[in-house]
Amino acid sequence: MTKSVLIEKISEKVEGLSKKQTEVVVETLFDSIKDALAKGGKVEIRGFGNFKLRNRNARKARNPKTGEAVEVPPKKVPYFKVGKELREMVNRTT
Repeated sequence: MTKSVLIEKISEKVEGLSKKQTEVVVETLFDSIKDALAKGGKVEIRGFGNFKLRNRNARKARNPKTGEAVEVPPKKVPYFKVGKELREMVNRTT
């Protein structure tokens, strides 16, 4: 599902919101999640999951083209941990 399909589905379900207004709502939601993660926080959506940051340590890697050793600096990466309700829904056998 793409963002445009998500916007379309929401605007169909919620009466009184145009696609443009729905797009603003979806963009605001995504921007809020990104801002919280950028500030080092976490976002918890009950029944869905948690967005948080994980720290990756510095490491040595190789440039595949030249074979030269390269230092990769430590960094933070976004991580999503699925909630119990969503995990059970996805794994439900029909």
